[in-house]
Amino acid sequence: MIFRFLVLKIKPREIHMHGSPAVRGRGITKSFGDVRALDGVDLDVARGQVHGLVGPNGAGKTTLLGLLLGLAMADSGSLEILGSPVGRTLAVPDGVAGFVDGPGLYPSLTARQNLSALLSLRGYDTGHAVGVDDALEQVGLTDVADDRIRGFSLGMRQRLGLAAALLTTPRLLVLDEPANGLDPAGKHHVHRVITRLAEDGTAVVLSSHRMDDLAALCSEVTLLSTGRVVFSGPVGKLAAESGELDYRVRTSDRTAAHRIAADTPGLRVVPGRDRVEPDADVLVVRGPVPALDELVVRLVHADVAVRELAPVVTPLEAAFLALTGAGQTDEEDLS
Repeated sequence: MIFRFLVLKIKPREIHMHGSPAVRGRGITKSFGDVRALDGVDLDVARGQVHGLVGPNGAGKTTLLGLLLGLAMADSGSLEILGSPVGRTLAVPDGVAGFVDGPGLYPSLTARQNLSALLSLRGYDTGHAVGVDDALEQVGLTDVADDRIRGFSLGMRQRLGLAAALLTTPRLLVLDEPANGLDPAGKHHVHRVITRLAEDGTAVVLSSHRMDDLAALCSEVTLLSTGRVVFSGPVGKLAAESGELDYRVRTSDRTAAHRIAADTPGLRVVPGRDRVEPDADVLVVRGPVPALDELVVRLVHADVAVRELAPVVTPLEAAFLALTGAGQTDEEDLS
């Protein structure tokens, strides 16, 4: 795998263009041979916003991130980054940092040496940069600062890549699966750094397959499928697109619960779920939230204890599956 990393020297904060978006793309297309990776993509990212790029594998997320980092050029369309139009060269304005396909690091060097080398290679004015030790502390790698990174886990490498991006105090941070391989402690550090950057006015664009990360970090998301935008807007609006959901219902009497659920208007029991829900106390039902509320009332009146009621997948994940064509499993496939 080829790793790419980008850290760009930035100018002082006075170049900040008030009111302009961090990213504005219109009708962006990009092809690789006969494959259309991006097909008329529009993208808007405000300053101080964490914007998620989501979609199935091959949807075009990595290609779009590469355009934002200046690693590729669009075939057509317009792209403005930090108020400056991106032309027909492999370059982006000052103030952009991030990585795609994982951060490019020197495995024989320590974490501290990697960050120092990046500063040296870029000829960066350390008077305007976050210190190496400070960056390592922010991502929770102080204790391993002098360890060679060839022994680092995937999650630790991701965190070191984020630390490298922090060195330049970016105004646009582009991250490809930053939570990939993270343990709970690492995830906490990464989330805290991203949240703080956004609060300070930095725009963050990140790709993720993790719906919990999107819900926790992103105010808006763009959902891609086969190179096209199928949704763009607030995370809450995406969750509302899920419509009817499947719910796991654990009760004290599954037979009675099955009968009551089958008689509840707007609700239906999903057949064939026993193979994926082997617990004898659980059944799976499908329907809108008001129908679920009615089911709970009826179960209580019938003296059936409700021990668990939860969606089989989150509303965000359900919307993702529906909008990208995967959808929920058909009842016929489960029977």
